[in-house]
Amino acid sequence: MSRCDEHHADILLYLDNALIGQKLEDFRAHLANCSDCQRCLEEERALSSLLRETRPLYLAPQALRTRVAAAAGQVSARTPSSDLSGRARTQGLKRWLGDFTRPALSWKLLAAMTLILILTLVFIPGAVQRVRAKDYVEAATAIHRSYRDGVLPLQCRSRSPEAVTDWFAGKTSFHVQLPTSQFVPKGKTVYWLTGGRLVSYKGNPAALVAYETPTEKISLLVASEKFVVVAGGEEVRSGNLTFHYQSEANFEVITWTNHGLAYALVSSLMGSPQHSCLVCHQNMAD
Repeated sequence: MSRCDEHHADILLYLDNALIGQKLEDFRAHLANCSDCQRCLEEERALSSLLRETRPLYLAPQALRTRVAAAAGQVSARTPSSDLSGRARTQGLKRWLGDFTRPALSWKLLAAMTLILILTLVFIPGAVQRVRAKDYVEAATAIHRSYRDGVLPLQCRSRSPEAVTDWFAGKTSFHVQLPTSQFVPKGKTVYWLTGGRLVSYKGNPAALVAYETPTEKISLLVASEKFVVVAGGEEVRSGNLTFHYQSEANFEVITWTNHGLAYALVSSLMGSPQHSCLVCHQNMAD
């Protein structure tokens, strides 16, 4: 039996907040380094969310439920204990009606189960995608807050894109390439590069590139698209790219993918697709 098999039951207990003590710590330690269990956890969480969303839309009013309960009690109270023949006829009629309606009820039950199965197959992949996309946004904002508050200091401090690119070389499974800097006339600079550091996303190395304005810190989280889903929010197309605008924990987050990499730009600034490109590309001739 693999360690994943041992922890499979723990996934449901974890979602129900039923894991405690050392067992909880062991599961979290395993989860941090197991992409299979991370995927299973996301799928189970998406299914739970879907089932909660498909709960009954309406509940019977309390007054109606009270009336039904009272009527049922009155029928039971009026049943004569001595009328055995009447009771037998009633029971026989109930059996006959049960035999008559059972096929119809079974058919309706089967149709309902089939519909639920179809809806599950259709909506669960989308729900899983939304959960994974939201997870990346939440991770990006948490990392940005830690960087802003000084919990995650920069490991490379430089305003040179070439120097920061060289520092990241070999430290991630993907190539981090910042645009080469060019001369910018005095007074034209809006954002400037301050450096970078390694962070972790889903147990895999990711790159955090830091920028600043005169009043604001901005972070750009870069991870492999293999471990990230980018979706949701307000979608805006700019050229061949699709930007997703979302607000999370009092931050503005813009996510997009390009050339196999997923990006999350986090700040307190309202932006546009052009502004998000400007963070990295303001020094480019075009």
